[in-house]
Parts: sequence; C-alpha cells; structure tokens
Amino acid sequence: MASPRPFQPLRGVRIVSLALNLPGPAALMRLHALGARCLKVEPPGPGTTPSGRPISGDPMGQYDIGAYNTLHEGVRVVTMDLKTERGRAQLGKELARADLLLTSFRPSALAKLGLAWATLHKAYPQLSMVEVVGAPSERAEEPGHDLTYLAEAGLVTGTELPPTLLADMAGALMASEAALACVLQARASGKGQHREVALASAAHWLALPRSWGMTLPSGPVGGAHAGYRVYPCKDGRVAFAALEPHFARSLFQVAGLPPPDARAPFAPSARAAIAAWAAGKTRRQLDALAEKHDIPLLTLK
Repeated sequence: MASPRPFQPLRGVRIVSLALNLPGPAALMRLHALGARCLKVEPPGPGTTPSGRPISGDPMGQYDIGAYNTLHEGVRVVTMDLKTERGRAQLGKELARADLLLTSFRPSALAKLGLAWATLHKAYPQLSMVEVVGAPSERAEEPGHDLTYLAEAGLVTGTELPPTLLADMAGALMASEAALACVLQARASGKGQHREVALASAAHWLALPRSWGMTLPSGPVGGAHAGYRVYPCKDGRVAFAALEPHFARSLFQVAGLPPPDARAPFAPSARAAIAAWAAGKTRRQLDALAEKHDIPLLTLK
C-alpha cells in the first residue's frame, strides 16, 4: 500500500528568502516541507574553493557546510548582488511573482536596499513579508546572537554553552508560523501582510516555564521532584520523568519506597533514596523495570 502523501498546505505558494545563517534557512526548510516553492537569494561569496567551486555568500555555508546543505535541500539558491542595480532588478522580477519575502537583515539595511515594508508594499501590494530580527521593535538594530538572547532570557545558568541553538530554532518555528498567518490573511484580504519575529522574543517564550518557577531548582521540573531528575546509575545515567502521581507511585514502588502522597516526591530524603537505588542498577536493569512497570525513563551512556 502506498504511503499517503504529506499534507502540504503551501503548495503553489512562492517564497523568496534573503535570510542568512540559521533561523531564516531553518524556517525556509519548514515552509518547503509544507509545500512552498522556495528561492534563497544570497550575496556573492568570498571567491572560490581550491576546486573552483563558488563559496557560499551565506556565512553558514562557510563555517558549517553540512548543516547548510541540510537546510537548503530542495531550495533553489541563487546569487544576487543587491548592492547593484542589476541585482536589485533581478530580485524585483522574483518579488513580482512571489507571495512572501523572508528576511533577516536589520531594518536599516533593508531600507538601504529599498526593501523596507512601506516601500515594498507599495511596489508589490500582493507580497507579504516576514522579518526575522534579533530584538523586537526599537531594539531591532542591536547586535546579538542566539547565546546573548538566551542569556537575556535567563536560560544560560553557568559558563557551559547551551546544548543547541534554542533561540534560533524557536525563532525559525515562529517565523514559519508567521509566514502561514501572512499567507492565510493575504488570501482573505487580497493584500500582502507584514510580521516581525524577534529571536529575543523567541528566547523569552522558551523561558516562560522558568519565569513561572517550574524549571528553577526549587520547581517541579527543575530538580525538586525526586521523580523528575537525572541520576547516576552503575554504567551511565538515567533520566526519570515520573512527574504525574501514577508514574511517581510506580517509581517509588520499584525503588522500595512507601507510596507517596502529593508532597513526598519533593522531600530531600526521597531524592536521596532514589539516587542510592539508581546507583545500584545497570542501564539494562532500569530499562527492564521501565517496560514492566510503565515508568517514563531514558538511560544514557
């Protein structure tokens, strides 16, 4: 039996992207998966490789070609020098038949290129625009990157770097969401729409559970709950996610602890008892107990 075709609500929608680095291309990857026909416009690169291949004008194509290739699979990539009249004319032809423009430039840079929203909307009334910026509104000219936005949102708690680019990837999801909203509203109104997506705002969105206290060390999913922690085991680590009462009861039972009431999992003695119990188990033993007793856990090397 043939696999069902994926749902592609953006089939027939044309998107032009000027967005470089990670958030814009990651958003474009999502939009392509939803069926959009995607064109990525890059500035001229800094020459050619020793083999004569042109070097990408997108910095990511220079510092991580593997990630760059993954992000641009199925996307048509062209080079245009928008600082020249010829490049701007080439872009204009693409925008005249596009439904949406995705950018990641500062507002001042867009204005210099004649691509500020007011100018763009007057020239191409049908075209929508999603601007990915670093910080929102009046702060959009400030320099920054994923790490600074996470730090501002309270998501960098030591000197270790975060395990992934959280603000960039969350911003990409918000940008693809904004693009969908623009397409829907443009279809309803017959006029292009405009949205701004700030990576700093994406970081603050991710940080909301922390601002509520949930992921602080004193919070239920920040380490205070004995059933929602990472413990050492005999040959690695084990991540328990036994947060709901029925999962906590199962964990306490296999660990040889009394059935817990609502507050028992928050007692330091409960954390100490489960830590001692887990330290005496192998990953294989813990995996078997999880399957037998329906306990959400994952063992790690």
